[in-house]
Amino acid sequence: MKKLVLIPVVLLLLGVCAFLALQLVPYGRDHSNPPVKREPTWDSPQTRALAKRACFDCHSNEVVWPWYSNLAPVSWLVYRDVVKGRAELNFSEWGGGEESEEIVEEIQKGKMPEPKYLIMHPEAKLTPAEKQQLIQGIQALGKRR
Repeated sequence: MKKLVLIPVVLLLLGVCAFLALQLVPYGRDHSNPPVKREPTWDSPQTRALAKRACFDCHSNEVVWPWYSNLAPVSWLVYRDVVKGRAELNFSEWGGGEESEEIVEEIQKGKMPEPKYLIMHPEAKLTPAEKQQLIQGIQALGKRR
């Protein structure tokens, strides 16, 4: 009977040790935000506010790193998403609007903001009216090339 009680304790200790060991892996710890180089000339402050709320945490140099982004293995996923997001589109290094059509398409298809992001960031979910306002603002950026 004592062996049956020891198994969960040993498994718990192994799990804690594994979790602590994961914290030693350096990947996902760089939470730097490079300087903003060139931000779009927004059509309105509301469009910028919507983009900031729904997009900036992955697509800008103004990422707000949540507390859980310091805990592996979640830190690895968050870091990877930010690096990938910035590589695809970075509102802090705006290129002039040529990417606006792709952005609109991603928003219209419901791919952005990513559903997995919305789980921990429900404030980033846009109402249909907000989504339309953001789309119109992004389209205006494309016309300003």
